[in-house]
Amino acid sequence: MRGSELPEEAEKRAVWDAYFAGRTTRVPVRWNTNPRVVILDPSWNPEGTTFEEAAADPRVHVEIALRHELYRRRVLGRWSDLPRELPEVWEINLWTYNVYEAASLGAELIFLDGQVPDTRPLPGGFDLCELCEIDVDHPLELPFIRDGLVFWKEMERVCEGLRFEGRPVKLVPWDIGFSDGPLTVACNLRGEAILADLVGEPEAATELLAFITRAAIQRRRAFQEYWGDRLPAGNGLADDSIALISPGTYREMVLPHHRDYYEAGPDGIVRTMHLCGDATRHFRTIHEELGVDIFDTGYPVDHGWLRGELGEQVELYGGPEVALLLNGTPEEVHQRARSILESGVKRGGRFVLQEGNNLPPRVPEANLEAAYRACLEHGWID
Repeated sequence: MRGSELPEEAEKRAVWDAYFAGRTTRVPVRWNTNPRVVILDPSWNPEGTTFEEAAADPRVHVEIALRHELYRRRVLGRWSDLPRELPEVWEINLWTYNVYEAASLGAELIFLDGQVPDTRPLPGGFDLCELCEIDVDHPLELPFIRDGLVFWKEMERVCEGLRFEGRPVKLVPWDIGFSDGPLTVACNLRGEAILADLVGEPEAATELLAFITRAAIQRRRAFQEYWGDRLPAGNGLADDSIALISPGTYREMVLPHHRDYYEAGPDGIVRTMHLCGDATRHFRTIHEELGVDIFDTGYPVDHGWLRGELGEQVELYGGPEVALLLNGTPEEVHQRARSILESGVKRGGRFVLQEGNNLPPRVPEANLEAAYRACLEHGWID
């Protein structure tokens, strides 16, 4: 189908099937979200439930997770190649957002108005030796993770016999085997001082980055052992904070820890990297040195240049900037999506159009529609 009419569910599935089979017919469209899109949207959260309330009460957490899944079907499924039909069984998660690594290493969990949960850096001049005494080799015994597993079991009991929109509810395993990256977690723990450490105290910085990496490796192994076959194997990493450093500093100070993380992962699994921010100067190094073949991008990104830099076989995910999706006009969003699709990024057929990166609350549906229709018109692979 070429044109602007919305595809049926079978057509959407065919687009994804062709993409995964390496015979892309049209660029697929998806929108990535977490429950903040419903918690911070009064039309989906008229009670004003907060992140803190959802983190404290398993029943509230389940309710918010289900609303999020309904939003994905009712709203996002209309304006993307995500499914619009309600599932036979609702599958929901325990959401801990991006605090799990710093919180498990002792950082204080905080809740700020209008924001997802966050952590506060450890007190200035924290003792690195004391931090490194945390027993990351037994991650399931760390208080934050131990309490999270207890909370998950309470959520599981809530889901027993529960039906939502006439369908049963299933709680999937809590998986925090992914890592937000050693430099990013070091920023969470140390604040901006870690950037000075990279230059002025390189030995201490290396020790901290190595410790964070070991903690991530051990946590991934522990969760895989805990859940067994219920948890699919993965080898993905992020590290948004490398946008703050030069290519030379990245190669010397951070890349070795990224290599350790990937090489400790399961064999035969495609390596992925999520990088928000102005980090595309590092992508070629990451691809060539670490064997990463899938990049989930944020902004700013020159998509056509990036395709030329990495070649046609590397998968790229990206699209209109979230600020434009939130505040722009449909005409501006349509033009931006079209310019990305016509930049050359489609060469090889390994591109997924999405937001850059993580859809914020209250994005006008007209803007989501504009991006989708741009892809229906200009996303075909010739």
